[in-house]
Amino acid sequence: MNHFLNIVRKEVRELLTPTTLIPIIIMALIFGGMGNMIGGAMEEAKEKPIIGLVNADSGAFSILATNVSAELAEVRYNGSSENDIEEGMVILEKEGGTALLFIPENFSATIAMNRTAEIHVYWIMRGAGIMDMISSGVVEGILQEISRRITEELVQEGNINASFVLSPFKTQETTSFKGKEMEGISPAVIGNMLSSQSTTVPIIMMIIIIMAGGMVISSMGMEKENKTLETLLTMPVKRTSIVAGKIVGSAVVGLIMAIIYMVGFSYYIRSFQESSQVDLAAYGLTLGVADYLLVGASVFFALLSALSLCMVLGTFAKNYKSAQTLTVPVSVLALIPMFITMFKDFDTLPLVLKVILFGIPFSHPMMAMRMLLFDNYTLVLGGIVYSALFALAMMGIAVWIFKTDKLLTGRFRIFTLKKKND
Repeated sequence: MNHFLNIVRKEVRELLTPTTLIPIIIMALIFGGMGNMIGGAMEEAKEKPIIGLVNADSGAFSILATNVSAELAEVRYNGSSENDIEEGMVILEKEGGTALLFIPENFSATIAMNRTAEIHVYWIMRGAGIMDMISSGVVEGILQEISRRITEELVQEGNINASFVLSPFKTQETTSFKGKEMEGISPAVIGNMLSSQSTTVPIIMMIIIIMAGGMVISSMGMEKENKTLETLLTMPVKRTSIVAGKIVGSAVVGLIMAIIYMVGFSYYIRSFQESSQVDLAAYGLTLGVADYLLVGASVFFALLSALSLCMVLGTFAKNYKSAQTLTVPVSVLALIPMFITMFKDFDTLPLVLKVILFGIPFSHPMMAMRMLLFDNYTLVLGGIVYSALFALAMMGIAVWIFKTDKLLTGRFRIFTLKKKND
């Protein structure tokens, strides 16, 4: 029995190490943060959206629609003619509104004649993230409730016509998003299409950074453990050439892996798209050759910065086992922007989160494709320049570390001197 307990204790000590605990704890924190974001989204869904209402009809059904809107939403603007739409949109833009509903003349009379009426919805879309779409979903629910109440009235009056009683009106939608006016399309459709267009790069970047970064750090640990790094450092080769060669070589391999993954994953995403979906090219949302080159440059420099950071972290590894723990910071930095860009659009993030997201060089290619669709070249080019500078800074630190005498031990002379002085 004692031997059994000793073996159990030995296995627990060997398996329950920081290498195994830290990734689990960090992933638990990430999922906890996601849970808080989802909980916040559910709370936001319970809040009344801010809308505007322009009612050019004085009939009973338009009054019913007005009452339902006032009951379920916070109406910040009221108008009575089509000429008020422009003024209402300006006010809603300033006050964070979601949509303006326009009820045209003869709305009630049209329904009374057993014909389908129309409500024009002018959407104000600020972001394409999951949480950005909540308010528009709530407004769609209000429109469904108006339809249900009108149906009840028609049934009570006995004015039943199966061809339209369950859908007494239809919506004509126009969406304003980042300076583009898109007629006949709702924020939900735009969000779904942009998600399918820009989901590939964040996931691929996350996978490649974790894989390639892990390989670089593990390689450093193995070279120290196998004593091959000592042999390399004794050769008449500049330390700058060693660092640059390792990083650029790994970046090229990572870029090839990213292209392969991107092609395969794009087919995977495309298989889930319905053939009836709206083509965003019809609204001018397309990418040209220059745009794809910018995305490629953003991906390359993000990989370069990630691998440069991994090279610096890898110098602290004493062996292959300790190198596994050092991959955790890079993995976390890759996961954070992926989840943030899924839930929120960069333009709708708080300033603090914008700074954090911009400061993580891996986040820029994750946002590049969506930004280029809306001609936001400034932030894309700024992200490429920042990633390149970050990579150069990390490479400089790595070269400095390679020139120190304590590279092979993972400790630096400054720490040793301080310890001696103490």
